Amino acid sequence: MVHAFVMVKTAAGRSEEMVDATRELAAITEAHIVAGDYDIIAEVDTDEVYEVLHTASSAIQGLDGIADTKTYISLD
Repeated sequence: MVHAFVMVKTAAGRSEEMVDATRELAAITEAHIVAGDYDIIAEVDTDEVYEVLHTASSAIQGLDGIADTKTYISLD
């Protein structure tokens, strides 16, 4: 199992809308609006690293209203 965190930057004023859309994605186990450099943190659980990359680069970044993402894969 691969566990990762995806930090998400949204377009201005779209955090609430985007957290709901992010939560609907298959590999996302949790997503929360956060304060700081990013607007949302999403937890991803997949069987393969490739699926984490697909979730971040295609599924999340493919949503209209997402400006940027940064992915951190858990090592423990």
